[in-house]
Parts: sequence; structure tokens; C-alpha cells
Amino acid sequence: MSLRTRLMAGFILLTLLGWGAASLLAWQQTRHTINELFDTQQMLFAKRLIALNPDSLDPQTTRLPKTKTLLHDHRGAQEDDALAFAIFSRDGRMVLNDGENGKDIIFNYSRDGFTDGKLRGDDDRWRLLWLTSPDKRTVVAVGQEWEYRQDMSRDLVQSNITPWLVVLPVLIALLLWLITRELAPLKRITAQLVQRAPDDSTPLATPELPAEVRPMVNALNQLFARINALLTRERRFTADAAHELRSPLAALKVQTEVVQLAHDDPAMREHALHNLTSGIDRATRLVDQLLTLSRLDDESGLPECEAIDLRLLLQQAVMDHDAKAYQAGMALAVEAPVAVTMSGQPLLLALLLRNLIDNAIRYAHPADRITLTLGSRHLQVADNGPGVDAEALTRLGERFYRPPGQVKSGSGLGLSIVHHIAQLHGMRMQCANAASGGFVVTLSW
Repeated sequence: MSLRTRLMAGFILLTLLGWGAASLLAWQQTRHTINELFDTQQMLFAKRLIALNPDSLDPQTTRLPKTKTLLHDHRGAQEDDALAFAIFSRDGRMVLNDGENGKDIIFNYSRDGFTDGKLRGDDDRWRLLWLTSPDKRTVVAVGQEWEYRQDMSRDLVQSNITPWLVVLPVLIALLLWLITRELAPLKRITAQLVQRAPDDSTPLATPELPAEVRPMVNALNQLFARINALLTRERRFTADAAHELRSPLAALKVQTEVVQLAHDDPAMREHALHNLTSGIDRATRLVDQLLTLSRLDDESGLPECEAIDLRLLLQQAVMDHDAKAYQAGMALAVEAPVAVTMSGQPLLLALLLRNLIDNAIRYAHPADRITLTLGSRHLQVADNGPGVDAEALTRLGERFYRPPGQVKSGSGLGLSIVHHIAQLHGMRMQCANAASGGFVVTLSW
């Protein structure tokens, strides 16, 4: 069942229940008020009758005037059961009555006050008031039929409720129209989502949205933006991988063809196999770096952070690369006078150091000295080589960018990976040429 249908059904049910409860309460209050009014009327009328001189009353000659025609001429109607009275002597003899229902009042006086009873030859219930004169000579009885009171209460309630009965359908129709109108923005959003392309990152239009719905639409727009960023990263990774792997794979294919052609030349075959192994190593390293960069792009936080002793991590990284540096004719030196602890992800920080050291070994000149300096708020990796061109400094850290004139193999992803890991740990990477010569990468936090 739709939200619109549930709201309509709920509002109609609540309206009908509220209207019914109000009608019942109005009926009860009106009946109570009518009873109070007519009881007061009976009491006042009985007091006026008590004031009459019983000696002047003659049931044979006293006649009450006929007033039905007079009331009818003024657009009224006199009810015979609206009020009836009779005056009795103490011994129960009827002295006077109203000439209509009063003559049928049965004398059964027991005490002053209100009682319920019936008239002679009538099964309807009447409310009777008995009142004795001060001299105890006469008893007055004033009666009114209960059905008259009930009819009066019903007519009053009906006259008040009838306008609401007429307005109720209009009110419900307006209520349903209002619900439909207020839910129209949700239908428009639904139509936008149905027609939306899977890769469409355009924010949903949010004109005249209710305050309760706007946060949901804003959250959807943020979700679309995140999905678009994810798709963009995936497309970029696919394009980068396709572009960068094309050359190594082509070189591998060439080397395999050379191996096939050099079956009679052992030296050529050995050289081709050596080049093929180197090419496989380069392709493996490139794929590893691409996958690492893709995983870093997906990271929105640091999982499994812990307190890390950077001096120990730095020493371990130097030990791991010492043999490689020695083969390249370089020396690694560590300057870490104090222990520095920071919160981070051990594997990512180890990868950061590995890329920095590997990058220095790969591109520095032989006989260079690579120095790793650890301070309380920074980490430096510096060599004493020729440095980097000033124009190229501004682009270091970009994906697949390599300064012109490089003869060493590489993909241009090392410093990009370092930059990503540094950002995840709240570090700032800065590349510069040292004043005394050489290239320096500084990570500060």
C-alpha cells in the first residue's frame, strides 16, 4: 500500500472518529442542558401555581384559553406533552388542570420533588414535579413527557451537526487534495530516478521540497556523487592500466620473438631471456603499483591504526634495501636521534618508506649517499645527486609523470603512492632541490 493511500485512509478514519466522538459528546451535553432547563421550568411554573388562591379555584367554571391557533399564526407549534399541570386538594380531589394532559395526571403524591410516572391511559413515561402549598391545602403536579425532552435534544444536536455533515465531504475532499499536492514532489523525484541513467551524477532537482524530505534528497545526491567518484576512479584505473601495460607487454612480445629466432645463437638467446626477465619484473612492479594506487584511492580512512615507532620502522626499511643500494653503488644512512611515535597503519607506512628509498636508489647517481632523517615532526629522504629540474618539481607526485631525460625504467607511480599514503596519515609531502645539491622529499605532520 502506498504512502498516499495510507495517509488518506488514516486521515479519513481519524476525521470520522473525531466527528463521531464530537457528535456523541454534543448529544450528551445537550441532553444534560435540556434536562436542567426543563426541570427549572417545571419548578418555576409549579411555584406560580402554588401562589394561586385555592378558594377562587372552581373546576366547573375555570377554563384555560386555547392558544394553539395563536401560536400557529406566529409560525410556532404547541406540543401537548411539552408541559401539563393539575392542582389537587389535600385529599386528592382535582381542583384545576390545563384541560389537556393535565386532567389525566394520577394523584399519587408521596413527597415534594421529581418523580417518574405515567398518565391515565398512556404508557409513555413522564417526569412529574410535586409541590405542596405552604398552607398544606393544595398539591400542585407539573409534568412533562420524557420523549419530548429527547426529541428536543435530538433536534438541537441535529441542527448543530447538519452543517458539519454537509461540510464533511468537502473537508475530506480538500484533505485528499492537500495530501496529493504535498506528495507531488516525491512523485517527481521518483520519476527522475526512474528515468535516470546508471552513470548520471547530476544532482536531483529539489524545488519546493518539504523540510522532512530535503535531507533524504541531499543524502541521495551525496550518494550519487560518491558513486560517480568511484566510477571515475575505476575508469581512470582501467585507462591507466591499459595505457601503461601496453608498452611492457609489447616489449615482452618482442623479446619472446627474439628468443624464438635466436635458437642457433646462444648469446643472443641469453640476452633476450635476460631482457624478458627484466621486462616481466617491470610489468609485475607496474601491476603491483597500479593495484596499490587503486586500493589507496578507495581508502576513506585508516583501518587498524596503531602506535608506531617510526625510528624502528625506518631502520627496518633501510635494512631491507641495504643490499639493493649496495649493488647500485650507493650508501644508506639514518639520522634518528630520538624515538618518534605516531598513530598509523604499519603496512602503508612501510610501503611509503619502501617507495621513497626505492625511488632514491633508482634515480640517484652511483656513489650518491642517501640520507634518511627523522625529526619530531618530519621525515626526510635526501640524496646528494644533481637534483630535479625546477619545472619538473611542480609535477612530481602526479600519476605516470616522469621528468624528461630519464633513462631508468619506471612507471611514474612511486611518488604518487607516497603522496596518497601521506594524505591518509595527515602528512604533507614536499619535493625540493637541496641548497647544497641533491633531491629531497620531506614529509611533515
